[in-house]
Order: sequence, then C-alpha cells, then structure tokens
Amino acid sequence: VDDAVQIALLNNRGLQASYAELGISEADLVQAGRLPNPRFSMLRASRDGEYKIEQALTFNIFSLVTMPKATIIERRRFEQTQRQVSLEVLRLATATRKAYFTALAAAQSERYMQQVMRAAETSATLAQRMKQAGNWSTLDEAREQGFYADATLGASRARQASLQASEQLTRLMGLDHTHYTLPERMPDLPAQMEETGSLEQTAMQQRIDLQMMKLQTEALAGQLGLTKTTRFINVLELGPARVLEGRRSDPYKNGVEISLEIPLFDWGSARVARAESTYMQAVNQLAQVAVEARSEVREDYGRYRASYDIARQYRDSVVPIRQKIAEENQLRYNGMLVSVFDLMADARAQITSVNSYIEALRDFWLAQSDMEMALIGKPDFSTPASALSAQ
Repeated sequence: VDDAVQIALLNNRGLQASYAELGISEADLVQAGRLPNPRFSMLRASRDGEYKIEQALTFNIFSLVTMPKATIIERRRFEQTQRQVSLEVLRLATATRKAYFTALAAAQSERYMQQVMRAAETSATLAQRMKQAGNWSTLDEAREQGFYADATLGASRARQASLQASEQLTRLMGLDHTHYTLPERMPDLPAQMEETGSLEQTAMQQRIDLQMMKLQTEALAGQLGLTKTTRFINVLELGPARVLEGRRSDPYKNGVEISLEIPLFDWGSARVARAESTYMQAVNQLAQVAVEARSEVREDYGRYRASYDIARQYRDSVVPIRQKIAEENQLRYNGMLVSVFDLMADARAQITSVNSYIEALRDFWLAQSDMEMALIGKPDFSTPASALSAQ
C-alpha cells in the first residue's frame, strides 16, 4: 500500500496541477509587496503659436499605507494555500490507500467466487447425471442447478467489481496501464487496535482544514481593517509637475500635482458592510467546521472499532467453525454417512464465510484510513477524489 501511495504522489496529474496553486499564491504575495509603478501624464495644446503643455509624474503614496496590510493578507492566503495543497496530498494518499485495499479485496473475492462457482458446477453436473440415472428427483436436480446459476452470477459480479476497483486504483496512481501485480491476499488483522488517546483534542490541534479556516478568518479580519482604512480615500497620487503656457520658448513653471478620489457619492459604507458580513460568515463557518470535525472523529472511530470487532469475530469464530464443520463432514463422507452434495454445500458455505472475512478485513482497513484522515483533514472525497482520478 505504501508503494501505491508513493506512485500516486509522483504520477497523479491532478495533484501536480494543484501544486501550481502554490506558484499563483506566491506570485500574489510578491506582487503585494511591490510598489505600484509611477504614472506619467502629459497635456499639449496650441493655437496661433501659443502653447499649453502640462507634464506630471505622480506616485500613489496611499499604497505606502496599504501595502503592509495587503502583504500580511497575502501572506496568510499563501499559508492557507500551502495547507490546502498539503490537504490535497493527504486526501490523495488516503484515497489511494482505500482504493488499494478495495482492489485487493475485490481480486481475492473474485478468486473465492470462482471456487464457489466450480464447486457448484461440480454439484450441478453430478446432480444431472444422477437424475438421468433415476437416482434423484427433478426438484433436487433443479435445486443444484439453481445453486450453480447463482454462483455463476456471483462470480461475474465479483469479476466486474474487481475490474472497477483495479481501474480506480490505476487512475489514482496516474498510470495508463494495469501492468502491476497486487499481493495474493489481504493483510491480516492487527493483533490489537491502535491506542488513539484523546481523538477530539488531537483533531482540533492537527486538522488542516481547521487551520485553513482560521487563516482565512484572520485574513478577512485584516481585509476588514483595510476596507475601513480605505473607505473614504483609496487613491492618493502625488508627484512633480511642470507647466508651459505661452510661447514654446518660454520657461516651464514647476510645481506639484495631487490627485485623489473625492467621496462625494460613495462613502464606502457598503464596502465596509460587505467586509463585515464576509468576516462574520467566516467566523460561523469556522465554528461549524469545528463541530463537524468532532462529530466526524467520533463517527469514524466508532466505525473503526466496529469493523475491527466484526473482522475479529470472523477470524476467531465464524471461519474456524466453518472449517471444523467441513472437516467433520469430510470424515462422515469418508464413512458414507453424508452425501457428496452435503459435502459440496459445506464447501460452498466455508468459501462464502472466508469471502465474508475478506470483506470484513477490507472494511477494517478502509475504516482505519478514514479515521486517520479524520484526525488531519475532512475525509470528503466527493470533489477532490473525482477531480484527481479524472486526471
């Protein structure tokens, strides 16, 4: 599974595309720390040898006031983007882990369902021969044929599920082929569950989506302060100017040009109200994300414990009991106490119980992946996973 995750992190084009967000955000941060270019303006008019020439070179000195706050805002946005990309990396890793275990379980289930189908085929063939020999009734022969038909359908569904799971893993790993080999069987259930400590407290400290929301809220708070600062005047340009009025040979008059926006119609109250509403929206969203994070951790940990108990029950009770029944029936068959059809039925039941144990193992490893993701970020793959796998 670690190899699959490493391949996905190196090859997945959707993840590579998300890295470009770092460059975009960094460029915005650099741009926020640069002064705007000066502005040059010129007016030239003439009539009957009389000229009027005005030349001015102005600089937006108001940017000196707003640039520190703008730089702080962009720096927080850049940190937020860094965490966003980190979360995408973790989401892809978790999605790949889940796809790996799903593909592994589907392949192993397909092999077991093929065994069930072969056992059912043997029973159906034998039943048909016994029916022809007059030793079996039509009902008993039809029952075995029905078992065989159901087993054939089950094998076909397992084959389809295995193909879909394999292709999902292939897409997440960014490969254009399926020329790789998975292990023959699922990893065993751990001897005991992991000690997790205080899950909710750990999640509040580690979850990247919460850190992103906090940075966004801080950035909006800074944006609110900047909006209040510039609510009346957001353009103030100052620079040297020279004017010529009269003959072309007359000397220029030197002076200073100042231009500013006059708050005659717009006093900036709407912009301030919008910034305040946006900030309060972010505050409430942060509180909601915190509530959902606690709930997600509790839910995923409950599913983790339940899936572990179920898989352990299959491993320690169901499968051994089925194995013991099969061995006892084998002894009775050798002593001609049970029929070959009873033996075949027990073999099918034993294979089905093993297949159920494989599914329980798969559910456990998926639950463990979800729980680990819940401690570091929102385990929501509906958007990221589809976008990443589409690449």
